[in-house]
Amino acid sequence: MEKYPSVRSLKFASSITVAFILSVLPGCLRQEFKKAKFAPPPGKIIFIVGQDNDTIEEYINNTGTVPAGFMVYTSIQECKGIYLPVDYGSGPQCFQCLVEKYPNTVIQLGLYMTGALEEILSHKYDKNIDKLSRWIKNSERPVYLRIGYEFDLPQNSYKPEKYIEAYRYIVDRLRKDKVENVAYVWHSCGCYSYRPPIEWYPGNNYVDWVGLSYFYPVTKYTERVVELAEKLNKPLMIGEATPRGVGTRYADYAWKRWFEPFFEFIKNNKVKAVCYINSDWESMPMWKEQGWLDARVQANPKIKNRWLKEIKKPPYLTASPYLYKTIGYKKKRD
Repeated sequence: MEKYPSVRSLKFASSITVAFILSVLPGCLRQEFKKAKFAPPPGKIIFIVGQDNDTIEEYINNTGTVPAGFMVYTSIQECKGIYLPVDYGSGPQCFQCLVEKYPNTVIQLGLYMTGALEEILSHKYDKNIDKLSRWIKNSERPVYLRIGYEFDLPQNSYKPEKYIEAYRYIVDRLRKDKVENVAYVWHSCGCYSYRPPIEWYPGNNYVDWVGLSYFYPVTKYTERVVELAEKLNKPLMIGEATPRGVGTRYADYAWKRWFEPFFEFIKNNKVKAVCYINSDWESMPMWKEQGWLDARVQANPKIKNRWLKEIKKPPYLTASPYLYKTIGYKKKRD
C-alpha cells in the first residue's frame, strides 16, 4: 500500500506550508509520546458508543455492557441537546440525560461548525461557547471535545487558516473560563482531502489527541493520519467508526470485510480510544438511503457474540468506579 510521505518531506507542499509545519513540530518528535490528557495507560483502550441517546440505550440493554463513554453532538450555531432532548432526524441528543443516568463514564462531544467560522471569530456565538463551557465544567467528568470534527472533509469546506483561528478561539475561551475537565481532539476524516491534514493543525498547545474516522478498510488517507499522530506524539482516537456499506445483516461477510480489519487496525496502531456508532442508519430520516445501512451489532446474533468477545478482552475499558483513575482524571471535590 502506498505510503503517505512524512511530514518533513512533503515535496508537493508550498514553502508556506513547509514553514507552517516546521513551526508546529519542534520539540514534539520524540520516540514515545508523553502522558496525554485523559489517555489510558499502555495496553488499554477507552471504549465509547454513540451517537444518539436511543441508540446508546438500545446497545446497553441488548449487550448488558455500559461502555466507558458516549458520543454526543451539537452545533456552535444552536448549541442544543445539552440539557433537553433534541432530534434533527438522526436520533435524540441529550447530554445531561446521559450524565445523570451513567456515573463513571466519559463524554466524547462532536462540535459542528460548518459554515460558521467567520461568525465564530466575529463573536456571534460567544454565548453558545460559554453555555457549552459551563456544561462541560459542571459535568464533572472527562469530556473529549472534537472541535469542527472532520476538518479536512471536502464537504465541510473549512479553509485551513480560518479553521485554525476558530479552533483556537474556542479553546482560548474555555481556558479563560478555567474548564479543566476537557481534552481537545483534532479529528481528521481520514479520507481524501485537497490539502494535507497538517495544514489545518492548530498547534501542539491546542491539541491533546488526534482523531480519525473509520468507515472503510484502511487506505493511504487513513495511514497518513496515523503517521501524523505518531510524529506529533499525540494519542490516536477513532472518533467515529461504523461499517458503512457493509452493515451487520450478513454476519460472516461483515465480520471478514469490516470488523476483522477494524480490530486489527486498533491493535496494530496503538489506538487509545474507539468510538463505535451502533446505529440503524436506515431508520433515521437524515441518513436513510445513503448507504450507511444497519450497523447495530445486536441486530445479528452472530455479530453480537463475536463483538462482545472482542470488547470484553482486557484492553477495552468500560464504565467502572476505577475508570477515572485509570485515565488520570480526578474530580475537584475528591
